[in-house]
Amino acid sequence: MLYLKNSTKYYISLALFSVMINADNNVQNISQNLKNEMIKNKNYYNGCPVKIEDLRIVNIKYYDFENKIKNGDLIVHKDVSNDVIKIFDELFAIKYQIKQIVPIHNFNSSDFASIEADNTSAFNCRYATGESSWSKHAYGKAIDINPIENPYVFRSGNTSHKSSVFFLKRAHDKNRKNDQAVLVNGDEAVKIFAKYGWGWGGRWSGAKDYQHFYKIEK
Repeated sequence: MLYLKNSTKYYISLALFSVMINADNNVQNISQNLKNEMIKNKNYYNGCPVKIEDLRIVNIKYYDFENKIKNGDLIVHKDVSNDVIKIFDELFAIKYQIKQIVPIHNFNSSDFASIEADNTSAFNCRYATGESSWSKHAYGKAIDINPIENPYVFRSGNTSHKSSVFFLKRAHDKNRKNDQAVLVNGDEAVKIFAKYGWGWGGRWSGAKDYQHFYKIEK
């Protein structure tokens, strides 16, 4: 009987905790001001494969590298906005740390500049790396998370960002600075994305994209 009472208290506390987290997450339509910023900074233009009306801005609560609670914004497709809320709620619950979360138009829509700033981002109307087809980011259905610690690694084993060379070793090392942000197979953060039907570039054959999570289309 005592066990049942304790279990009930646990699940009530867990539910309240979830509600508290969800209360801090907001999903909003793209405002006219934000639309103007995205167009001005070339993150949205004629020819993009998604209507801007189908995008949403999601406010995310997260722990930064100093273990302080921060808020950031991800622009995603409306169809995955609920996924994104749940995923980042769970990342927050396990205290997975993120350097920063800022929409990529703040970097003049430069993927390279955003990565150099170790910025976590989602929507970016661009082609896939080295290809002539649209990236999942152009649909608002992909997220790059802590890209310095989780680099794109070419087949050769090299990366384009000097700060990422330190993280080419894909195994946890508690003595390595910012190792808490490194994602390897079996990590709880990777499992959380998979739980909601998102694939991971860290499992690709050939080139690896350890920062890249994308919604798997059914």
